[in-house]
Amino acid sequence: MPFLSMCHISKRFGATVALDDVKLEVESGEVHALVGENGSGKSTLMRILAGALAPDEGTMELGGQPYLPRSPMDARRSGVAMIHQELTICGHLSVAENVLLGMEDSVAGVLSRRQMRHKAGSALSRLGYGDIDLDMPAGKFPIAVRQVIEIARAVAVGSRLVVLDEPTSSLTEADALRLFEVVETLRDERHAVIYISHFLDEINRLADRLTVLRDGRNVGTAGRGGATTEEIVSMMVGRRIESMYPRSTREQGEVVLEVAGLAGKVKPAEATLRLHRGEVVGIAGLNGSGRTELLRTIFGLDAVRKGQIKVGVASGAAPPHERWQEGVGMLSEDRKDEGLAIGMSIADNMTLTALERLGKGGFIGPAAQDRAAAEWIGRLAIRCQGPKQKVGALSGGNQQKVAVARLLWHGVDVLLLDEPTRGIDVGSKELIYRLIDQAALEHKAVLVVSSYLPELMGVCDRIAVMHKGILGEARSVEGLTPEEIIREAVGA
Repeated sequence: MPFLSMCHISKRFGATVALDDVKLEVESGEVHALVGENGSGKSTLMRILAGALAPDEGTMELGGQPYLPRSPMDARRSGVAMIHQELTICGHLSVAENVLLGMEDSVAGVLSRRQMRHKAGSALSRLGYGDIDLDMPAGKFPIAVRQVIEIARAVAVGSRLVVLDEPTSSLTEADALRLFEVVETLRDERHAVIYISHFLDEINRLADRLTVLRDGRNVGTAGRGGATTEEIVSMMVGRRIESMYPRSTREQGEVVLEVAGLAGKVKPAEATLRLHRGEVVGIAGLNGSGRTELLRTIFGLDAVRKGQIKVGVASGAAPPHERWQEGVGMLSEDRKDEGLAIGMSIADNMTLTALERLGKGGFIGPAAQDRAAAEWIGRLAIRCQGPKQKVGALSGGNQQKVAVARLLWHGVDVLLLDEPTRGIDVGSKELIYRLIDQAALEHKAVLVVSSYLPELMGVCDRIAVMHKGILGEARSVEGLTPEEIIREAVGA
């Protein structure tokens, strides 16, 4: 008998069918991957499991008993722990306080800190992190450790089912490998684990079985090795993808962006680079190496301490609105806080940088704005109700498409892309890779920051590695190996 059984689960939001007769079974001591494109129903299914939503139809069992949580706290008391992509760590509280958050030990209303430290330390030791300072504020640790602290919370309170939602989306390769060890420990201790990820190499490495959702329905379940990566992708998107990383024949043109000896307030410490029309250049490196700061400094979001920036014939530092006028656009890795105005419509987000194209004398033509947005909604296959829908109501992958559409609609010559495919599904990734290739074909220049080496190797013509704020020489991907990039990134 499976530890978790979800049968005939359906959920509707008005006329929208989010889940239609979905089935999911997970055994104790199993890592079960749940995969599908953004909008496939994964989040809705997990919200039902976690008690945040009630199903319209269907039944659930947990440990052989009927299960219908009335709230997330009710689900947690039943032994279900949800580790979200956006962590719920209180940075000002200690590690021990975070591990026992909401389940603190007390005697006559007074917290038993000694007991809390013992429980927290025991949970972290079981996960291989017994050397953590339990009294240090959790916010002082890197994100990889904060993630383990949240998993330890699930272990400490006796959760038997742990859901991990995109757990490696913000981790370096080294941190991800250590997280995999934590997941394997959970499996060895007979926890049931649901693992949600868009990285299929992780799925192939960790998962004992996988279930694929598409458009709110089950489209396949397979055991380890029971489906190839290509077959999984085809099930997810409903079509065959010939090449994940399309690369047309590109012709390198004149230099359109040049930085020389560039340094920001803290990072980058030293960066020299030439970017040509018709090419895609990647920036590799560890998190915190200064890759994002390099793009922010070029775009004018961060101050220049020394060095030169030249865009076409314009030379010198400039604020973002001038960079837009010079033909430079940036896609931020933090799309919700920096890349998009979540409370505004799709049409507003797509056209904000060049509203003057939509009317005269300071007046914006709403019909023209809607037509412009509708064109890009169609070209990028953005799943939405129309141009007037708020961006905050879209899935992560569709939000990313809106942010990319703004750059393309504006018609920039230089695209600065910071983690352009973070947290989005395989189908959306493949579309963005095609857009990058098309931009290079149209003689635009693309500078890409990514933590995912296969992505950089697949889409770029040259790659430069950043280590401790210093940018190395950009080299052709031909003959360049991932091992060389990693060695350079860690300073070996």
